[in-house]
Amino acid sequence: MSDDAQAYAGTAEGQGPVEIDAELARHLQNKREELFEEFEIRDKFPPEVLSEARARTEGVHEEIEDELEHRQDLRDLTTWTTDPVDAQDFDDAISIRENEETYTLWVHIADVTHYVHPGSEMWAEAVKRGNTVYLPAYTIHMLPPVLAETVCSLVPNEDRLAHTVEMEIKKDTLSFESIDIYKSVIHSDERLTYTQCENRLDDPELPLHDENALVYELADQLHEQRKEDGSLVLNPSRDRAHTIIEECMLKANKAVTHELMWSRGVEAMYRVHPQPTPDQWDKALREITELDGVSIKSTSWDEPRKAVNDALESANSRTLNKIQRAVLKVMPRAKYMNDPFGGHYALNFDIYGHFTSPIRRLSDLINHWIVHENDVPEDLVELCDRASDRQKDAETAERLYKQFLQEVGLDPYAVNNRGIVTVDDEGEVIDENGLPPRE
Repeated sequence: MSDDAQAYAGTAEGQGPVEIDAELARHLQNKREELFEEFEIRDKFPPEVLSEARARTEGVHEEIEDELEHRQDLRDLTTWTTDPVDAQDFDDAISIRENEETYTLWVHIADVTHYVHPGSEMWAEAVKRGNTVYLPAYTIHMLPPVLAETVCSLVPNEDRLAHTVEMEIKKDTLSFESIDIYKSVIHSDERLTYTQCENRLDDPELPLHDENALVYELADQLHEQRKEDGSLVLNPSRDRAHTIIEECMLKANKAVTHELMWSRGVEAMYRVHPQPTPDQWDKALREITELDGVSIKSTSWDEPRKAVNDALESANSRTLNKIQRAVLKVMPRAKYMNDPFGGHYALNFDIYGHFTSPIRRLSDLINHWIVHENDVPEDLVELCDRASDRQKDAETAERLYKQFLQEVGLDPYAVNNRGIVTVDDEGEVIDENGLPPRE
């Protein structure tokens, strides 16, 4: 086996799906249905929502052509998406340019509110759902896939409607020289998986190598600056591809919410993360210092986020998990609020909100509408509470489903990354995804 083939065999794509028998598939389905009932998770879309979604997928090319009159035409700008191998919809794409004293970073987000807006069946259903729920190998979408995975998705080689955040970022300070948010038409050149992104970074001969190398240069600096500023980085060993996407999306979210707060002074759906009390931090840091091979300088106890970052940097994988658990135990839950007061403690941002995932999060969908309309829904406070509650329920359901997978002898991580198939006694596949058919 060649080195390349061996490396591929070690990836989720190369290992193939996890195999289960029909009886276990039934057990998994029963568990999911039990969780859906307990947490009021809506697994099926009502007919009127599906029919509205289908109607919005008709005449797409003509509609985009008409929209060119009112939007910036960015179709000639080199643009690409980077997502997990099993991603079903692509709601963010990036473009990058280097100037003498700045980087220009474009983050293009699917313009979902062009299709889904207050008064529509899909909007009402999205409010009920609150977000997409990701169980291992089973996704319950916020928006009908017939819309989300087609006209909203920034697939390659197709013109798509987008909401673009164009940021001029100073090279010396990494602060914003300028922020411009506008409706656009884009054309993604390629859809990369995280593994493909890593390959592009390594091989100068491959397409998009220069662009990925440039955006990683920026993302790496943003990441280091965040750590230096006191942002909590619970996963210090992220690969370059994840660093690119995480930092670009954080920067775009920050740009949008700063624009809303400081330039427009409007309410929005802000993400507020309270800080633990001094006693809670003290408890977490003591627990961490008792772990083998971990030490925290006494001078760092006054800056607990930096102390945790230092401990994580030198930890092996087993200790890493224990440090993460100690911190998460004392961390208050982040909430959506119509006022950014208090900021986002873990990120150490004074103002923060979500904008980059309108296909899968109600908060982002609502912020898109607010940015475009420069107005807020009358029931914004209720919507904030709804989004917070639904996220909490989704996370609890996911945790309980993962526990159940372990109880029946399945590795949730493997199932999540490789998918699942049902096989018969002879090992023949009888269901491609181990799940009942979906619309």
